[in-house]
Amino acid sequence: MLNRKLKPGQKGTKKLVEKYGEKLLNVRYVYDSEKHVVKKTVELIVEQKPWQPNQSKIPYNKKVHLWIEYGEAHLGRLIKSAGGKGYWELPYREVVSLGLENRVMND
Repeated sequence: MLNRKLKPGQKGTKKLVEKYGEKLLNVRYVYDSEKHVVKKTVELIVEQKPWQPNQSKIPYNKKVHLWIEYGEAHLGRLIKSAGGKGYWELPYREVVSLGLENRVMND
């Protein structure tokens, strides 16, 4: 199957822009070479409202730096066993699983 995704105003969307107007987000053509058919789909906006992203949320895959005090060798070994390295850098998901969120340094 081959897909082609078009934005409103591109060639192949004119009639749908007339029909749906500002609500039209995408038009997709799906070509099925086995069945010898082409399917046309539309993506429409059904609701729009204000949204503010949570700036304080840390993505789980982001590498963060941890603050470990001198003499906390047990924590160093724990972090190293979870894949931490260097100056105690670890993916945030591992920080959460170890319960060390309070040790994350602000970048």
